[in-house]
Amino acid sequence: MRLALITNPRSGTAPAPERLEELLGAGGAEVHTTAIGELTGEDDAGLDDEELAEVVSKLGAHGRPDRVVVAGGDGSIGLAARIAAELGVALAVIPVGTANDFARAYDLPLELDEASALARAPQAATRHADLGQVGRRAFVNAASAGLSVFAARAARPHKQRLGVLAYAVGALKAGVTAAPLRCRVLCDGAPCYADTAWQVVVAVTGAFGGGSEIGGVEPADGLLDVAVVPAGSRASLVRRAYGMRSGRLTQQADVAHCRGAVIEVQIDGHPAFNVDGELCHCDPAHFRVYPGGFEVVVG
Repeated sequence: MRLALITNPRSGTAPAPERLEELLGAGGAEVHTTAIGELTGEDDAGLDDEELAEVVSKLGAHGRPDRVVVAGGDGSIGLAARIAAELGVALAVIPVGTANDFARAYDLPLELDEASALARAPQAATRHADLGQVGRRAFVNAASAGLSVFAARAARPHKQRLGVLAYAVGALKAGVTAAPLRCRVLCDGAPCYADTAWQVVVAVTGAFGGGSEIGGVEPADGLLDVAVVPAGSRASLVRRAYGMRSGRLTQQADVAHCRGAVIEVQIDGHPAFNVDGELCHCDPAHFRVYPGGFEVVVG
């Protein structure tokens, strides 16, 4: 088996590439490693069609891989998934990020040895998964504006020390200091929401923040979900937090929930989005389903 390994050495618990190659090659697999920075450049903003073609050619220089393997956090998986889809092969995930929400959503192994064994197993089963895209950036979990952006910024200094608990610290600070945003959300061109909101979440799996999810999502239905938490008192955020931790946010009666192939989010001031844990500006904020999705190795 020929494996194209994409590594992100900046991910929270990333081992040395040599260790990954040793684990993946234990069953006789041929492993060729590329650091993610060699594929996206300094801006780390994803790939356009021409750049994607170049990356596919680069990863196929030693022969077409039988599987793409990504060792990184959630922010790395979207890029690798898009590459795997273009190559027409399955993607195996070695989750070495802080939150690893995608691995949890698909019940993938979180331990390095077990994840590596699955990634190199020739007969491993696969499961179809949807892939979201905004501009050049692909994502597998969620893209959100509002509280999650404030929370991600507040969590960043604590990640190395607290790991996934840093997200709880960030969420608490966001709830105390963040302000609502004024937004308009369209779903396949039809109005979904127009008012002030604490948070807008465009979801594939709907998982984010180290164990939270919006709920009510079918991650392989060929559609994106959007959930909008309306602005209200800060005291009401306790109920919102419970809804996200229990995966029932979309069941709260006043939360707008729509589903479609294209989601457009218009926000006053063009604030940042949190896209699978990576903070970026999406202008325009047009989210769509990547045609055909991808296959993920599940066991």
